[in-house]
Amino acid sequence: MKILKSPFVQIVWYVVVFALIQYVVSIAGIILWQLSRGMSIELIIQNMLSGNMGDPMMYILISVVSSILAILVFALCKWCPISRDYLKSRPWVVLLWVVLLSIGTILPSEWLQETLDMSMPEVYTQMFQKIMSNRWGYIVVGILAPIAEEMVFRGAILRVLLRMFHSQWHWLAILLSTLLFGAIHGNLPQFIHASLLGLLLGWLYYRSGSIIPGIVLHWVNNTVAYVAYNLMPWAADAKLIDLFGGNERTVWLSLLCSACIFLPALFQLAVRMKKE
Repeated sequence: MKILKSPFVQIVWYVVVFALIQYVVSIAGIILWQLSRGMSIELIIQNMLSGNMGDPMMYILISVVSSILAILVFALCKWCPISRDYLKSRPWVVLLWVVLLSIGTILPSEWLQETLDMSMPEVYTQMFQKIMSNRWGYIVVGILAPIAEEMVFRGAILRVLLRMFHSQWHWLAILLSTLLFGAIHGNLPQFIHASLLGLLLGWLYYRSGSIIPGIVLHWVNNTVAYVAYNLMPWAADAKLIDLFGGNERTVWLSLLCSACIFLPALFQLAVRMKKE
């Protein structure tokens, strides 16, 4: 499309298309699902306005459809170039360090959110819990969301930003893509978590030139959250100090252990993915 020749217009267009896919599929999905359950339009509108949550499978199917649609649109329109070149380089050691990097961010991220005393709005919390508590929810959380979001925010948006700002301003490009990534989540707690994670995801894309490391980091982060939620559903609203038996010293030791995983992984990745 000729109108997309301007980098700024491209970025705005990518964000708008991604947001529209999420919004349109959500509204259409809710209406169609509840109509199939025999509800009247009036009751459906009332439920939507009141934030009345529906069947978990409804939200899972909506998320599956919106993620797959985003993946197809950005791939077929070549907004996110698809290539096997990175995998052909056999980056298995790098990806192992990416896994460790992701593990090292989990407890510090949780600690930061607790320190800032933030919690998601109730409507987001309910939706999150319904998806996470369903076995089919992993398809959304662990597989499709990492692929779709990395294609959009790194493979499309950050790629264009890096071209705009060139290598000497790459951190500005990463920061802008990170802020967009955080903002699309629609609430402050997820904005902060997604933004901090987005800095790492953007840096991985800049160093590797591929969305694969970001997908792996994103996958590990979401998978650990999903597994932890299902193994310890009682701990969904618990704080770190509760998980460690009320022992504050153990909390700090766990954060130190996380740093001992995170920092070596970051160093190894900086060496192994050194930008020429």
